[in-house]
Amino acid sequence: MDTRNARKYYIDWLRVLAILSVFVYHSTKFFDPGNWHIKNATTFLEARGVQSFMEIWMMPFIFIISGASVYFAMDKGGAGKFFKDKVLRLGVPLLVGVFTHASLQVYLERLTHHQFSGSYFEFLPHYFDGIYIDAGVGGNFAWAGMHLWYLLILFLFCLLCYPMFRWLKGKGEKVLSNVGNFLALPVTIYLLAIPLNLVEMVTSDTPVDRLSPGGWNFAMYLCFFILGFVLISSDRLLARIQQMRWPSLGVSLALTAGYMLLIININNPAYTAMSEGLDDPILNFAVWGWIFTFLGFGMQRLNFSNPALKYANEAVLPFYILHQTVLLCVGYFIVQWAIPDVLKWALIVAISFASIMGIYELLIRRFNLMRVLFGMKSLPGQPAAQPSEAVLVR
Repeated sequence: MDTRNARKYYIDWLRVLAILSVFVYHSTKFFDPGNWHIKNATTFLEARGVQSFMEIWMMPFIFIISGASVYFAMDKGGAGKFFKDKVLRLGVPLLVGVFTHASLQVYLERLTHHQFSGSYFEFLPHYFDGIYIDAGVGGNFAWAGMHLWYLLILFLFCLLCYPMFRWLKGKGEKVLSNVGNFLALPVTIYLLAIPLNLVEMVTSDTPVDRLSPGGWNFAMYLCFFILGFVLISSDRLLARIQQMRWPSLGVSLALTAGYMLLIININNPAYTAMSEGLDDPILNFAVWGWIFTFLGFGMQRLNFSNPALKYANEAVLPFYILHQTVLLCVGYFIVQWAIPDVLKWALIVAISFASIMGIYELLIRRFNLMRVLFGMKSLPGQPAAQPSEAVLVR
């Protein structure tokens, strides 16, 4: 029986867990040695180690989930309905973020970097002074919404790939089926690392490669997005991924250990020459190991629904939209406290999570206007735009 269009609850669970991983990732940015909007007085290489591990799989997996969600969204109407949904689901919350809470993130950064002194309302007229580029670089206007760059890129990917996806779900369905059947052969799923290596070679040392939010460049994210669409289309391929979940875990652990060893010793002359030729191939195979591990165990353990999933699946997009702004607001105060740093991190995580969920429950979930502004479907029986199920939340 063809179950390709049946509800796959493990995708919903994995989406929620993936967005929670982004929340945890950003909570560590206060404490790593790199530049960020707000920094703790003491930083730790261990925090950067956690981030390096998460960067291997975090955003690639989110784009895999996004591509898989688009596969199901293609059955909900024609091009007009599809694009309207993406505007309401991705474009509206992006614009709201750019012109509201993104400015608060820039303000806190300018304050802690001693680039501005004064209140938030005194800063607002300066928000449109120049284009924001990165922490401490460029002007103030965060045209991509800071962390909301994901919504912008996802929106562009949907526009770019729609003709191809529509063909693959129509006249090209046989092609899609043949690709899935080929990848379902033993071990061939790991051949998906080859396109990543080719894209890496083509984009190396180009402007595309220098734009790498989340650890990967946009061309690589496009590959993951398209391949997420391909993976979810084949029952045989999904069955193979589930069957290979334990070997995939072993592969991903071994390759991640090797990759982290190269990263840790990047300044060691004995490792430099070797790392230049091995780090990218190892990374590209490791990321697929983790993707197949998460999908495989998700299919095995998480293919069910309950009230918690229904609530979380609806909340996940507003949670993502709010999370970095709330983290920065909470962290701005807590990093100044004279308490152990590990306690600072725990308090930032706990208070931020509670604050986000409180804002969602009290100010967003219950009101149709706020729901639409945060990319949610309207409550039934009330006059408001009704975007269909999302890409991030299908």
